[in-house]
Amino acid sequence: MTDLVSSVPVFGSIINALAVSAGAMIGLAVHSRLPGRFSDMTFQVFGLFSIFLGISMAMGTQNLIVLLFGLLSGSLVGELLDIETRIRKLGDSLKQKARSTNEHFTEGLLTSFLLFCVGSMTVLGAIEEGLGGFPAILLTKSIMDGFAAIALAASLGSGVLFSALPLFIFQGGLTLLTRFFGGGVPDAVINEITAAGGVLIIGIALSVLGIRNIRVSNMLPGLVTTAVLAWLFL
Repeated sequence: MTDLVSSVPVFGSIINALAVSAGAMIGLAVHSRLPGRFSDMTFQVFGLFSIFLGISMAMGTQNLIVLLFGLLSGSLVGELLDIETRIRKLGDSLKQKARSTNEHFTEGLLTSFLLFCVGSMTVLGAIEEGLGGFPAILLTKSIMDGFAAIALAASLGSGVLFSALPLFIFQGGLTLLTRFFGGGVPDAVINEITAAGGVLIIGIALSVLGIRNIRVSNMLPGLVTTAVLAWLFL
């Protein structure tokens, strides 16, 4: 087993993506058997829980100024690039190819990707595996994400299943970058990335619940700019 893990550079991310896929398929099976009103209730509970989760993550910030200006500057870049429109087109294209009739397909894909990728376990796990260690953090995360994918797919539909691909690309990419450049990401940077991700999750929850349409996709570069500012000033 150890030989297999060491021979595959992104073994942890592969297992993580497979766990999400398996959980999502179980969730979709559950979703198809739920009456409409139960599906709606599951959807609403998920939205409210996402607000709670986002607030919990955002409260981990060590510097509100860094978080604010990181998100603001990154969001302006995202607005300039109009990432929202590009992701919507990609989501609609995947939806057509999957022949899905789920109106929350794109929200499910983006929400799942953020939930699975913006936490501290993603960064720490990628660093651990990238430095040649056994991917214990990513394997633990895989179990957690697999169960989360069941609930997500039951409420948001098939977009959750497709989130396994960007999850693998993002997390596997971090692992390979760590292997190439070495580790050493300060805890302060990880905390601010997690906090910024929490703010974005709140925005998605508000959009999903129909409270306010927020262009969260355009805010994604804020994760990078927040990390850069945290690295420079914290």
